[in-house]
Amino acid sequence: MIKRAYELEKIIMPEKVLVIYGPRQVGKTTLVKNFLGETKLRYRYDTGENARIQEYLSKSDLLKIQEYCAGYELLVIDEAQEIPNIGQSLKLMVDNIRDLRIIVTGSSSFELAGAVGEPLTGRKRTRLLFTISQGELNNTLNDYELKEHLEEYLIYGSYPEIITAKNLSEKTEWIEEIVNSYLLKDILAHEKVKSPALLYDLLRLLAFQIGSLVSLNELSKSLKIDIKTVSRYLDLLEKSFVIKKIYGYSNNMRDEVTSKAKYYFIDNGIRNGVIRRFNPLNERDDIGQLWENFIVMERIKYHTYKGTRPVEWYFWRTYQGYEIDLIEVENDKLTAFEIKWDEKSKSRGLSIFQQHYNKSEGYIINKENYLKWLL
Repeated sequence: MIKRAYELEKIIMPEKVLVIYGPRQVGKTTLVKNFLGETKLRYRYDTGENARIQEYLSKSDLLKIQEYCAGYELLVIDEAQEIPNIGQSLKLMVDNIRDLRIIVTGSSSFELAGAVGEPLTGRKRTRLLFTISQGELNNTLNDYELKEHLEEYLIYGSYPEIITAKNLSEKTEWIEEIVNSYLLKDILAHEKVKSPALLYDLLRLLAFQIGSLVSLNELSKSLKIDIKTVSRYLDLLEKSFVIKKIYGYSNNMRDEVTSKAKYYFIDNGIRNGVIRRFNPLNERDDIGQLWENFIVMERIKYHTYKGTRPVEWYFWRTYQGYEIDLIEVENDKLTAFEIKWDEKSKSRGLSIFQQHYNKSEGYIINKENYLKWLL
């Protein structure tokens, strides 16, 4: 059992909705069911994929909702985005049923966020659950063991089923199952998306551009679709937790590049699954890309789970060619990270950035010191 970052008993509250977002198959349901197995609260658990529950809760009928919740202290609805008008029904519960605690989960933020956003203003707390972080693994593995398994994390990622798989063949099989059966499920259910093949082609192009500036014009030409469609598909991919968009950082200096973005995959295994490359590191020419994707996402997990202050993430690049892989902005604090696989690598970009921003901190993350920045 891998202990996850969130302890639900500490974050649920009476007359509030706890919304847990995250990609499919990252363990949202397991997290909730483990909590239900220990709680003393009288609870009801349902899934939004149940047609009967959809019909009952989509009508926002207060009498029916009170009847549905009667006698329970905790209500859990898994995959709540499948229920039409769920936000209005949850609002009625919060406003009219005293001391009721509510947990809803969802794997499609563009549907669930839209459904619960406005109706639950001031009535909800949100948490984002990623694939398993190095910090979570550190609950059962020491630093040495984490480094021993590093190559596996870089190639196969850290979905729960991947982490617990018995061998590399089983890991490969699970990644292919996730990519083929779950990855684009929410997007393809979206009424404006017609072509799975086009989405996979877009993902393949992004997979080879990790760490590089992405041009929507070039993607548009390669895919032979208009740029607005490319932009919309990228937005859907991000909102369904397949990719993460990082913008360029700028303080309005003329030589800073901000017109393009970078895209990272939420999980390394998904990136490699999309292009079907699972060969070992000593046979690869993309170690730098794998390493950058891994570190960027692990830093995002680290701050998301730490949750003390809001953090924003950027890259930095100038027209002269100086660059920083990751900029973290925490209040007024700027921290710059260059991400280098080789511990002997230097960075001219750090010194240039710190000349521009003399109050910033700068570090190089490499394969020897990386755990210092992830645990």
